[in-house]
Amino acid sequence: MVENEQLRQEMRRCEAELQELRAKPAAPCAGCEHSQESAQLRDKLSQLQLEVAENKGMLSELNLEVQQKTNRLAEVELRLKDCLAEKAQEEERLSRRLRDSHETIASLRAQSPPIKYIIKTVEVESSKTKQALSESQTRNQHLQEQVAMQRQVLKEMEQQLQGSHQLTAQLRAQIAMYESELERAHGQMLEEMQSLEEDKNRAVEEAFARAQVEMKAVHENLAGVRTNLLTLQPALRTLTNDYNGLKRQVRGFPLLLQEALKSVKAEIGQAIEEVNSSNQELLRKYRRELQLRKKCHNELVRLKGNIRVIARVRPVTKEDGEGPEATNAVTFDPDDDSIIHLLHKGKPVSFELDKVFSPRASQQDVFQEVQALITSCIDGFNVCIFAYGQTGAGKTYTMEGTPENPGINQRALQLLFSEVQEKASDWEYTITVSVAEIYNEVLRDLLGQEPQEKLEIRLCPDGSGQLYVPGLTEFQVQSVDDINKVFEFGHTNRTTEFTNLNEHSSRSHALLIVTVRGVDCSTGLRTTGKLNLVDLAGSERVGKSGAEGSRLREAQHINKSLSALGDVIAALRSRHGHVPFRNSKLTYLLQDSLSGDSKTLMVVQVSPVEKNTSETLYSLKFAERVRSVELGPGSRRAELVSWSSQEHLEWEPACQTPQPSARAHSAPSSGITSRPGSIRRRLQPSGKSRPLPV
Repeated sequence: MVENEQLRQEMRRCEAELQELRAKPAAPCAGCEHSQESAQLRDKLSQLQLEVAENKGMLSELNLEVQQKTNRLAEVELRLKDCLAEKAQEEERLSRRLRDSHETIASLRAQSPPIKYIIKTVEVESSKTKQALSESQTRNQHLQEQVAMQRQVLKEMEQQLQGSHQLTAQLRAQIAMYESELERAHGQMLEEMQSLEEDKNRAVEEAFARAQVEMKAVHENLAGVRTNLLTLQPALRTLTNDYNGLKRQVRGFPLLLQEALKSVKAEIGQAIEEVNSSNQELLRKYRRELQLRKKCHNELVRLKGNIRVIARVRPVTKEDGEGPEATNAVTFDPDDDSIIHLLHKGKPVSFELDKVFSPRASQQDVFQEVQALITSCIDGFNVCIFAYGQTGAGKTYTMEGTPENPGINQRALQLLFSEVQEKASDWEYTITVSVAEIYNEVLRDLLGQEPQEKLEIRLCPDGSGQLYVPGLTEFQVQSVDDINKVFEFGHTNRTTEFTNLNEHSSRSHALLIVTVRGVDCSTGLRTTGKLNLVDLAGSERVGKSGAEGSRLREAQHINKSLSALGDVIAALRSRHGHVPFRNSKLTYLLQDSLSGDSKTLMVVQVSPVEKNTSETLYSLKFAERVRSVELGPGSRRAELVSWSSQEHLEWEPACQTPQPSARAHSAPSSGITSRPGSIRRRLQPSGKSRPLPV
C-alpha cells in the first residue's frame, strides 16, 4: 500500500508537470519531431496509467478474495465452537446420569442382604403370628420386585453409558476431522495469501520499474522538447507566413479545380465515346465476318449439294400435361443458332444443323430461311422441302399453318406470285398446282374427282428416266384466292384421325407440287421449275398413340415408309451403288428430289418435353445423317427456243418431249384427266389437266 501510494504521488507529480507544459503558450508546430515524441510519451503514460488501474483492480480483487476466505474461516471456527459446546453439554449430562446410576447401585448394595426363608409347616398358635408372617412375605415379595426393577434400570443405564461412549468417540473423530480440515484450509489460505502477496509485490515492482524508466524518458524528452521549442519559434514564424500564402492560394483553388474537373470530364467522355465507337465498329465487323463465314459455308454446302436441314422446336402446350414428364428438355446455344442441346436420361446431347428455331420463332422467321430456295424455282430449279418428325411435333402447322398465320405452302405460292408480277414485263409465267397424299402405301389425288382412286408412279416414256404420275390433277392458279380454294379442297380430302398423341394426327404423307413454267419474251429462253412441299406423317410408337384396328395399320405403313426413307438416306450417305428408292411409294416419289437434280431442305420438327426425348433424339440423329448427304449441285431446267417456234411451243401439250438439254420431262398426253365442271369453274384451272412429273 505504501508503494502504491508512492506511485500515485509520482504519477500526480508527472500529471502536474504535464499540465504545466500544456498550459504554457506554444505555437503549433505541425510535423515537428519533438511533438511526435511528446505524443508517444503521452501514449506511454496513458498505458502506464492503464496498467496501474489494472493493478489496482487486481489488488482489490485479491483483498476481496482474502476477506471472503477470512469470513469462511470465521464461520468454520464458530461452527467448531458450537460443536464443542454441544459435546461438553452431552458429556456433562451423561456423567450426571452415570453418577446417579452409581449412587443408586451403592444404595442398593448398602441395604441388608436378602433373607432366605425356609418355609416349614408349623402350627401357629395365634392369629397375630399368622398376620405378621403374611406381612413379612408381602414385604419380601415387594423388595424382590424392587430389586428386579433396579437391575433392569442398571442394565438400561449401562446400555446408555455404552451408547454415550460411542457417541463421544464419534464426536471426537468429527472434531479431529474438522480440526484437520481447518488446519488444511488455513494453510491453503496462508499459501494463497503469500503467493498473492508475492505476485502483488512483483507486479508493483515491475510497474514501478517501468514507470521509473518511462518517467525518466519522459523527463528527458520534455527537456529536449523545451529546448526544441525555443529553437522552433523562428521556423514557426516562417511556417505561419507560408501558411498564410498557401491560404491565399487555396481561396482560388475551387475555380481551378472546377476547370480541371470539366476538362477531365470532357476528356473522359471523349475517350468513352471513342471506345464505344471502336467497340461498335468491332462488333459490326465481327457480325459481318460471322455472316460472311456462314454465307461461305452455305455456299460450300450448296456447291457440294448437301441436303440443308433446319430444326424447329414447338412450344410446350397444355396437351403435354403437367409434372416431371412435361418439363422442358431442350436448350439452345445463345451464341450459335445452329446448335441444339437435348437432355436425354440425365445426359446432355448436342446436335449441329444448318439452323435451329426456338419455340419463340414465328412462321415468318421459318419462311425467311427457305424463301431463297423457293425463288430459285422460278429460275428453273427443282426444289423439295419436306417436314419430318414425330406425330404431334408441329409438321402440319409449319407446312400449312392456319388461315390467320399461314405456313410454308401458302407463303411460298404468295412469294411466287409476287416474283412473277415483278418479272411480268420480261417474262411470262404459268403456275400450276397439284395435291396428293400417300395413305397406306397408296398414292391418291386430293384434287381429283375420285380422291380414293389409286394412282401409280411411272417412268416417262421419252427415255429421260424422269418419273410422273398418270392421272394426277393439275390446276393453274393465278391469284391468292385460287391458292386458298385449292388448299381448302385438298385439306378436306386429307386423312386425319384422333390418337392419344395428337387430336388431329395426319395419317398420310401430303405432297403439294407446284410447277412454274416461264418464257423470256426477249430471248425466248424457256424454264421449268418444280417445287415439292412434303408434309410427312408423324412417326409414332403404337404403345403411346393407342392405335388399334385401322389406326394400327396406318401406323405400321407410316413407320414402314419412314424406315424406307431412313434406308435411302443411309445408302446415299454411304454412296452405295444401289439406293432402295422403290421400297416405298414415298421414297419412289421423292427419288428426283433425293438423287441430285433438286435443291432439297428438310425441316425436322421436335417436341421439347421430357416424355418425348427418345423420339426427339431419334429425329435429331436422323437430321444429322440427312445433313451429311451430298446430292451434288442442282441443275437448271432451261432451253432456248426460236421466236418462230415460241408461239407454237406455248400451245404444245406439256407431254411433248423437250430438247436433250432439259433435265426434266413431262408425261405423255395419254395421262390427261379432267376435273368436274363446278370445281373447274371455282378454281379456274388451265384448259385441261396434265399428268404432272414429280
